[in-house]
Amino acid sequence: MITGKEKILESIRRNLPAPADLPDLHRTWTTYPDARAKFIEVVEAVGGKVITAGNQTDLNEQLQHLPHVAAAQSVASLVPGVGKPNVHWDTIRDPHDLASVDVAIMSGQFGVAEHGAIWCTDRNFSYRALYFLCQHLVLVVSAVAIVDHMHSAYERIATTQKNGKPTFSEPEFGVFISGPSKTADIEQQLVIGAHGPRSLTVCLLDQ
Repeated sequence: MITGKEKILESIRRNLPAPADLPDLHRTWTTYPDARAKFIEVVEAVGGKVITAGNQTDLNEQLQHLPHVAAAQSVASLVPGVGKPNVHWDTIRDPHDLASVDVAIMSGQFGVAEHGAIWCTDRNFSYRALYFLCQHLVLVVSAVAIVDHMHSAYERIATTQKNGKPTFSEPEFGVFISGPSKTADIEQQLVIGAHGPRSLTVCLLDQ
């Protein structure tokens, strides 16, 4: 006896769409006269803050003027020379130990102008949960490391090329972060910091 499930699956098999070639991605995509200015505009539009600094000394001075940084009791920094960290990594045994971090200062690999996102990985440190557990997240990005769109972004993070197309042959954690966490599911009211960092500060560093 044929079950209802088998009938449905057989009907799907008989009505499969015709195979289609993948679209050609080698075309002209949207670009911006000033990708850096567009990136800053979009980051601020989605609730983030942008600091531009000429060097680390300038950056540290600007960071200390941010209320949530000045008032922080627990600061973790994975960017040498930036911030005043007091979280000692040799004492961390479990990601849950990072739940009390007020400010986390971390490196972003590059930014994407079209949606203000920053590509972040867990290279050189063990606890990627810090991106999401901290109260306030600070991402330091090279001011020249801004691409126009996601097609350029994927080309940049691809580990190899196959037939002229980016391929990801090596396993790696990575995430695009755009603005602080937010939701508007509850009564259509925008809530910032609902399920992650309450703020995002992007630091564009010239050197």
